[in-house]
Amino acid sequence: MTDHDAPDDHSQQTLTGESDDVDPLFAGVDEDGPFGSQLIKNQNLLEVGMVPDEDRIVGRDDEIETFAGYLRPIVANGAPTPVLVYGKTGTGKSLVSQHVSGRARNAAERRGRTIAVAYIDCSQHSTEAQAVCALARDLNSKAGSPERIPLKGLGRSHYYTYVWELLETHFDGAITILDEIDRLQPDDEGNRDNILMQLSRARESGKTTKPIGIVGISNKIDWGEELNQRVRSSLGNEELIFPPYDANQLREIMYAREDAFYDGVLEESVIPRAAALAAREHGDARKAIRILKNAGLIAENRGDEMVRETHLDAAQKRAEADRLTELLSTQTAHAKNVLLALALLTEQNDENEFRTTEVFSVYQEVCEHEGDDPLKLDRVRDLLDEQAFLDITEAYLTGGGRGQGTFKVHRLLKDPEVVRNCVNSTYGQDGEISGF
Repeated sequence: MTDHDAPDDHSQQTLTGESDDVDPLFAGVDEDGPFGSQLIKNQNLLEVGMVPDEDRIVGRDDEIETFAGYLRPIVANGAPTPVLVYGKTGTGKSLVSQHVSGRARNAAERRGRTIAVAYIDCSQHSTEAQAVCALARDLNSKAGSPERIPLKGLGRSHYYTYVWELLETHFDGAITILDEIDRLQPDDEGNRDNILMQLSRARESGKTTKPIGIVGISNKIDWGEELNQRVRSSLGNEELIFPPYDANQLREIMYAREDAFYDGVLEESVIPRAAALAAREHGDARKAIRILKNAGLIAENRGDEMVRETHLDAAQKRAEADRLTELLSTQTAHAKNVLLALALLTEQNDENEFRTTEVFSVYQEVCEHEGDDPLKLDRVRDLLDEQAFLDITEAYLTGGGRGQGTFKVHRLLKDPEVVRNCVNSTYGQDGEISGF
């Protein structure tokens, strides 16, 4: 070994001249306490997907108690009541469903019974085969992975067989949570609810002897009305509707996670102001938590010693961009083009409400710029209705005066600049659009 190869007792020097044990990019991170401008102590408490401890769940006592009533029989080997859960985004539907299901599982374990809780996000597993595959793989994982279940290559009937066999062999029952169930795509026969039929009638048809709790979650209040009548009959009529949080509840939700920050770094008015901002945006707890987290991150990045009200405006814009990016991630190019058209109209006109034909005219310009063949007017109407359902836009019928009849107008609920950034298009930024 030459001298060049011989190790020494000193840490290697980086290209910046720093030793390996202190990377200047991450020099502000200290696991034992604040260092430099570190303000957030436990970022996990500010993650919107985290299921917190019972004492951190605020404003949903009635929903928790009602939900527990549906699942209570499975703790003692009874058949739980299927339930459809409705409410706007950020109202606690998924949180309460997972929280109560986990408590039911723990209560059953204390009685010597093994209950599996499976959570399936139907926005990610959007066909019946994908959803059942995810369910089978989840059960298999919780059973210790006795089977090798491929991600694809099998028909849905094979995945159902795995589900029934795993239940029979390894569990005393299961609770299946189908989140965003309205996002399931129809099969070749136009059915989107076959998974509910299969699960709700599994014991009756002899596929399993074990009770199965079924929880379907949807942002669409009227989704249950779209169910096949046979499925509706099999499920029953139990529905649980989650109202938006009010400002007081949002404030308590954030106070329950205040210890995510180090003591004394939150200005006293930050949480009440963040709650008021979120309450104005349809009572979305996810938005409230995201605003609080982003305010902390912005304060850290600026090297500030406290999180102040002055950080919230920037945090709100970032949270809006995060949420909009999430919503747009699963949308088509044409949906994005429609939103960009409405954003451009909003930016370049004194009005903020526009007729469908006005949006359509600018949408055609956007498509030409992006190299997309524009859709027909009726399809653009559908896309605008979808954006209104997602609370990205607002739409209502109005009259144009005597002899003009009624027509629909659309208003963008998001910051036009944020929409442009999320759509990631440069069209319309350097000059006037042609208009209509």
